[in-house]
Amino acid sequence: MSSSPPSGLVPREGLVTLAHVIYGLHAFSAVTGLLSPAMIVTAFLTGWPSIIAVILNYVKRSEVRGTWLDSHFSWQIRTFWFAALWLAVGVILFVTVVGIPIAVVLWFATGIWVLYRIIRGWLALTSQRPLP
Repeated sequence: MSSSPPSGLVPREGLVTLAHVIYGLHAFSAVTGLLSPAMIVTAFLTGWPSIIAVILNYVKRSEVRGTWLDSHFSWQIRTFWFAALWLAVGVILFVTVVGIPIAVVLWFATGIWVLYRIIRGWLALTSQRPLP
């Protein structure tokens, strides 16, 4: 099974390296949440490494269009914005006071989901495989 997309476009090696750096930045932010009182999801979304990573995703996205690497950039961007959405939903639940336990569970689950997406994506990148 070929790892190249039907178009046959292959990303520049520097862009593959950049994708590794971006996963590393996201992972650093998420792990910071594990090692500190901050939750994984809040460290992931508010940490400078993740913010820099998502900016890099948007800036370099046009350079990976049509390659297998495009799926990784989309994966990373979606991970960031869906985590932000679930954090916001949790904040709304938290403000209602009654929803505090649900918010905490939602934030914990989102943190685990973020870690899963970073690990799955990075493993696929290492194998030079696209993501769904």
